[in-house]
Amino acid sequence: MNILIDDIQPFKEFTIRGCRECQFSNGGHLFAAVHGNVIQLYATYTFENVGNLKGHNGKVRSIVWSQDDSKIISCGVDGAVYEWSVYTSKREGESVLKTCSYTCAAVSPEGGTTFAVGSDKTLKEISDSQIQREVPAADTVLTQVAISRSGRMLFVGTAQGSIRAMKFPLTVPGEWTEHQCHASSITKMRISYDDGFLFTVGEDACLYTFKIMDKEGRGLKAKDITYAEEILISKSDLQEKDTAMKELKTRVYELNMENEYQLRLKDMNHHEKTKELTEKFIQEMESLKTKNQVLKTDKDKEEAKHEEERQELIERQHQELQDLESANNQKLMAEYEKYQELQAKSQRMQEEYERQLTAKSESHKQALREQTEQYETKLHEKIGQLEAAHDEMRQTMRIHEETKKQIEEDADREILDIKNMYERRLREEKEGNMRLTGETGIMKKKFKSQEQEIEALKSDINNLNTEKNKLNGVIKSLEKDILGLKKEIQERDETIQDKEKRIYDLKKKNQELEKFKFVLDYKIRELKKQIEPRENDIKAMKDQIQEMDTELERYNKNNTALDLKIEESKQKLKANKEEMAVQRQKVHDMEAELKRFRTDVSNCVQYIQDPQKLKTKIVELNKKYVQSEQAVEAAGMDVDIQKEYARQRDHLERSVASFRKKLAKDQQIHRADNVRIMQENVSLIKEINDLRRELKIARTQISSLKYALNLDQTRRIHDWKQTAMSLRRSAASRPNNIPWRARPDERK
Repeated sequence: MNILIDDIQPFKEFTIRGCRECQFSNGGHLFAAVHGNVIQLYATYTFENVGNLKGHNGKVRSIVWSQDDSKIISCGVDGAVYEWSVYTSKREGESVLKTCSYTCAAVSPEGGTTFAVGSDKTLKEISDSQIQREVPAADTVLTQVAISRSGRMLFVGTAQGSIRAMKFPLTVPGEWTEHQCHASSITKMRISYDDGFLFTVGEDACLYTFKIMDKEGRGLKAKDITYAEEILISKSDLQEKDTAMKELKTRVYELNMENEYQLRLKDMNHHEKTKELTEKFIQEMESLKTKNQVLKTDKDKEEAKHEEERQELIERQHQELQDLESANNQKLMAEYEKYQELQAKSQRMQEEYERQLTAKSESHKQALREQTEQYETKLHEKIGQLEAAHDEMRQTMRIHEETKKQIEEDADREILDIKNMYERRLREEKEGNMRLTGETGIMKKKFKSQEQEIEALKSDINNLNTEKNKLNGVIKSLEKDILGLKKEIQERDETIQDKEKRIYDLKKKNQELEKFKFVLDYKIRELKKQIEPRENDIKAMKDQIQEMDTELERYNKNNTALDLKIEESKQKLKANKEEMAVQRQKVHDMEAELKRFRTDVSNCVQYIQDPQKLKTKIVELNKKYVQSEQAVEAAGMDVDIQKEYARQRDHLERSVASFRKKLAKDQQIHRADNVRIMQENVSLIKEINDLRRELKIARTQISSLKYALNLDQTRRIHDWKQTAMSLRRSAASRPNNIPWRARPDERK
């Protein structure tokens, strides 16, 4: 593969089937590829097979080059770790452990020790073909191992997706710090050239990069690496760029010519327009001067009229104000007399109602004291609930009021700006009237407030009478209930014994049902275990369907783009065909003219001996076939027009293509904006629905609390009934020295 400036191109392909491991040397002049249990060495510049390393009995899983590229260390499924010489292609060292299938190996920078991991859940340190240390991995399979170029750091990957930074040099038992990152086992792990970053890949299709730092949080010192300034680029790309540069240069030249021509035209147009505007301006100035003189005369006449009308209006206003003052004074006197009469009546009514209220209040105070003591405790609890509900309502109301205030303030500002213009004109005329209307309004308000107080006292008296009637009815109903409850006590004592027998039978049935429940729970667990793999398969199929849908959308977009290109090419073909037909017609006409000219010349040859006739014939031929200077100039102009037409046509086609590209980009941007706006609208609608739900809940709580307050009186009556029932039971059970037995309801 050749790495270009913006692409990667394949340069050479090797026929190696099932190659799962390939490793370049540190110098880059060689690379090793695995073919089953054989390691093949190739030269990177000549692509020759330098050597084949044979010796493994199973598949080779890992290849590592030494620092000086003189050795290769390989490990495989057969439990063997071999050390090969690159120059002789022979095995120099080996370490075989058949109980372990190795998955990865790493070599120290000196090349003396190798580190290998496999299926036996240990990290092995091998030197001189012997295992020096075995570090256990705490019941986890190690899949990958990597050592830094400095030889001071060692990292290990596990089958559970975690990375372990081992303490180096190794100790038994091993010490490490573990970092969980992948969801499944790690397949490859490499350290960057400057020992600054660690790269890991797992079966979960994820690539992670880690920055390597010491315990104190400091990174390693970066090595000074000199990068090449040269960049590879293909010949076709260079040719395309050269052609594009030439086209752009020609286009720039054409655009400059067009711009110069258009600027000249615009200058001519501007000069003509300025002349026309100056002439129009002079004419309008003269007309405006005449109009100004006429308007001044009209203004003087209208000012005299307005002064006369203003004096007449002032006189009328004084007369109307005097009439209104006299009428308002008469009305105020009459209303004041009525007010005094009503005040006397209200005082009499108040004295009578106070006497009645004192008599009734004493009778009700005793009953209310007893009731208030019972319900004060309940009221405190419900008041706490009401306060919590009110707090929630206040929060919602504050938010609503803030938005409402903002809207009202904006509206008030606009209204005030409009009102101020008109109120200034009306204030002078309304000040006299407002004083009189204010005094009448105060008297009316006082009269209405007293009427409302009288109506409130009447309603309180009616409510007290209704409560008295209700209490009398309750007392009568309680007496009837006492008689009925005595009969029920006798019947319930008989039913208690029957219910105790039923309870015993139900307990037995409950035990049997618990056994049956245990069996059903076990069956449900087994069914869930069977359902889980099917659900995973369904999720995988859904993901595939989504990927297929995205591919279909991409293919549809490509098809539409290709259809547009085909239509453009068809239009170009039509235009070219029309031009070809025109050119062919011209060629045909020219050939016909040549034939005619030849025939005329052959006719002139007959008169060679007679010079006068020959001269006349030649003059006729000249008039017939030779074009005038004006015709030649017209033909030249036609050629220039055709060139200009072709050039403008190319320019328009390019501009149409650019506009289409811009249109496609704008459509994509608008689509993204629409999707974003839709998502914001959905989120706002959800928030509005949540607020509505909270409002509904708050309203229901308020209604329930109000309903609870209204039900206090009914509960009080129910409590009286229960106390009467308990007293009767105790009286019925104790005379015969029978021990008191609680009802099943009371037991609960």
